[in-house]
Amino acid sequence: MKRDSRLSGVLHVLMHMAEQPGPTTSEVLARAMRTNPVVIRRIMGGLRDRGYVHSEKGHGGGWTIACDLTTVTLRDIYDALGEPELLAIGNRADTPGCLVEQAVNAALGGTFHEAEALLLRRFGEISLAALSADFHARLAERGGSPTLEINHGA
Repeated sequence: MKRDSRLSGVLHVLMHMAEQPGPTTSEVLARAMRTNPVVIRRIMGGLRDRGYVHSEKGHGGGWTIACDLTTVTLRDIYDALGEPELLAIGNRADTPGCLVEQAVNAALGGTFHEAEALLLRRFGEISLAALSADFHARLAERGGSPTLEINHGA
């Protein structure tokens, strides 16, 4: 089953952007994320609509962070992405009239709901600033530079 990694990818892109002194183009972000610039623009458009990023067209343009990293949480970004599915597993729905399937789905459904509520609560506790601080601690341990092209590798 394919996992939805959009949240991870968007957070990754935002952290790189936060380290850049100026705008970052969709092409540079796409190279870093190994995807197409169109995908980056589509995702960033949703974040721009929420006021988290800003875009400038033309020479010297690109994407910049437009929010305070201390006030935006992982939950905010998750919501801006359209609340993608959190769990890769779900209930079987082949025979909804089957009492066994109903019992299994009731037990699993409640558990899935609790797990999702816990994830969303935790997402709301983690700010983009906390991610940035963790990145900087890791960078200090490595002794690197926060340049996108240098630190994106192993």
